[in-house]
Parts: sequence; structure tokens; C-alpha cells
Amino acid sequence: MATEFKIPNLGDSVDAGEVISVLVNEGDVIAKDDPIAELETGKATIEVPSEVSGKIVKVHIKAGDSVAPGQVALTVESDAGSDDAAPAKKAEAQEAAEDKPAPAAEPEKPSESEAPAPAPKQKEEKPAPTPQPASAPTPAASSGARTAVAAAPSVRKFAREIGVQIAEVTGSGPKGRIQIEDVKAHAKQRLSQPTGGRIAVGGVAAPPLPDFSQWGDVERQKMNNVRKMTAQHMAVCWGTIPHVTQQDKADITHIEQLRKQFARKAEAAGGKLTLTAILLKVTAAALKVYPQFNASVDLANEEVVLKKYINIGVAVDTPKGLVVPVVRDVDQKSIIELSIELSQIAEKAREGKISPADMQGGTFTISNLGGIGGSHFTPIVNHPEVAILGVGRGAQEPIWVDGGFQPRLMLPLSLSYDHRVIDGADGARFIRWISEALQEPLLMALEG
Repeated sequence: MATEFKIPNLGDSVDAGEVISVLVNEGDVIAKDDPIAELETGKATIEVPSEVSGKIVKVHIKAGDSVAPGQVALTVESDAGSDDAAPAKKAEAQEAAEDKPAPAAEPEKPSESEAPAPAPKQKEEKPAPTPQPASAPTPAASSGARTAVAAAPSVRKFAREIGVQIAEVTGSGPKGRIQIEDVKAHAKQRLSQPTGGRIAVGGVAAPPLPDFSQWGDVERQKMNNVRKMTAQHMAVCWGTIPHVTQQDKADITHIEQLRKQFARKAEAAGGKLTLTAILLKVTAAALKVYPQFNASVDLANEEVVLKKYINIGVAVDTPKGLVVPVVRDVDQKSIIELSIELSQIAEKAREGKISPADMQGGTFTISNLGGIGGSHFTPIVNHPEVAILGVGRGAQEPIWVDGGFQPRLMLPLSLSYDHRVIDGADGARFIRWISEALQEPLLMALEG
């Protein structure tokens, strides 16, 4: 029996990937979990394992193709196909049945006197108010006359969290049932290209570009997947989060001496004692003192989600663009352990071997540009987090200490935060705490 193997879910917020290489050929015999292709999914390279076994009849993808979850990759001759498919189809049928009674029952509720009158009027007046399609479901929902939308509770919750009206989404499942991928596709379409190739930022469509060639020669370069994902995500972050950036400087003269003193100990353990590794530990301590910085905003439920774990993303510059792998449970690890993990994950990112799972679950982000140079800047908060710490290059400055100027190594810090959750006074306290902890590391043990 011929079975179609389709591209599986590639991870949260990943709706497409580019085929780097196909690892099988027509006529090959494969087993379950055998890798069939390598995909670049936004900021990661992953192997796609087969979920079926048998002889490959046809390969539907090739290197360079853009593929999406649910797209057919292989046709495999397999006797197990029907058995594997049966439970899934049965589950789909049961899920579809859960929503079926609602639409059937609701149209029968209006009384006989009410039914004839409003219906013709709605038919005649519906074409006129074209600018108001989104407002229509609200009164209908309150009156109980709206047709039920077929979607699981988890899908509805996801739609609420990203600000999508579930009634506006077109479902691709059985009998129009809405899947999470449908919600993602709807959100992406609404944000990226609402009209004529215009890019929406913060709900406002950018005007179309002029013909630049009228003023001189131009060259167009196709965005790679990393750049496309970064562009889309940064537009969402900047357009939906009201940013405030607080700036300060930290005296790291003493901690730089300690870093050099213990650098060999970290190297012997397999790590590199960098300032970023130290900042991970300091920031984790600060997040314990100020937990509102380790949170997310749930506007749909009017709640702030305070996380009891501390996972910090670290921005890494790679040949393909910026990626943000996450270091987990930072508060529970020593600085040497963090230096080892940071070295390993940064190497994976630069080699393009980072996985989607490595970039998920962050609660705060650090972006250190000190290796390149510069001082203060305005980092963009990484949604759904509420704050990010930007770090510039330390420089010697004359600082007034004990009645005279002394040369001190000063580190520029830039803290951007979501003003819906964090007030300016708290922002100032947080960045001051980090500055003082870098100046006097004992503060971490005393308060963090």
C-alpha cells in the first residue's frame, strides 16, 4: 500500500523551511526514524526523520525547495501505512464531532416570529458595510447567533495569546477545523504583506518602494531564511511592545581582574571565561530580586506571567545572521559551567547546527556587542519576553574615587523593557543592581 510521508511540525513559530539536501532516493528502502532530508528552518538546521517504513516510490522534494509542514515529501510503498493512519483519522473524526453539534443547534434557537424578519434585512445590508468585517462577530457572539468555530481549546488559547481573532482564520483540517498552523499562517499574512507587497509594522503598512534604478545601478540580494525570520520577528517585537531603554555604566575594573585570574581554571574545564558568562550569572541573580523582568504579558487575560525558571538567551553573530540560543536554568549553574555551555552553544550556532529547541523557552536576553565595539545602543525586546540587556565595549575612563580621579574600566549597559509591565523606576533599579553587582560581586551572594 502506498503511503505519503508529509513534512512534520518543524517547531513553534516555524511555518516553512528550505531543503538543504535530500538524503534518500527513489527505490531506497527506509525504516522509521531514518533521516530523509536536511532543512534550514529559519535559524536552525535540522534532520527530518521518516515516520514510515518501506520502499520509496517517489521523492517529491529537492534541494532548494521551500517546504511547509503537511507538504508531501515521499511516497512510500508500505504495508503499515493503513494501520498507522487509522488512529490518526479516528482521532480527527472524534475532534471534528466535538464541534459539530454547536452550529446545528444554534440556528434553531430563534423563535418563529424572529426568524423571518431579521434574515432578509441582514442579506440586503451585508454588502454595504465592507470596512467592518471584524466587528460583526462581537454582537453575534453576545446574542448567541454566531456559528461555532471548529477549533480545539489549545488552538483558541494560542490565537488569543498572539492577538488573532479565531473567527477570522480559515481552517485546513477536516470540515474546516482550524489548526495551530492555520492561526500562524493567518498571523503571518496579516503582519507581512497586507496589500500589494507592503510590509506591516505595528499595524501600519509601509509605503511601496520607489524604482531606485532611476538614480543609478542597484543589486538585489535574496534574503536567506535567518534574515527573513529576523525581519518578521523584529517587526512584531517593535510593533507590539512599547519600548523604554535605560542606560548606565558599570565599573568592571575589579571583576575584569578576577576574570583574568581565573581564566585558566575555566579553560581547564573546557570553557572560556568571558564577560558574557559572568553577565549570565549576574543577570540571573538580578532576575530573582526583580521577578517582573522574568515575565511575559498576557493581555487577552489581563495577566502577567511570572516564570519560576530562568533561561537566558544570548545573541550570537553568525555568517547567516543573528541567532539567539538559550542557556537554561542559569541560576542553578556556576560561572564555569555557564562558560562551558556558552562556548558549546555559540560554536553550534556559528556552524549552523543549532536546533529550534535550542532557541525556545527564553525568559530574558543578553546582547553583547563589546567584541565588535561601540558603547550604548537600543536593543529590541525579544517577544514574548519583557526585557533585554545590551552590552557595549568597556573603556578606561577617569572616575572620581576617594578624593581623586582614578582610571577605571567602565562598561556601557543598555536595558530595554516593556513599559506595559515595567515602570521606569523599576528599570532604573534593575540596571543599577546589575552595575553594582559587577562592581562588587559579593552583592550577588548577599541579595541574589
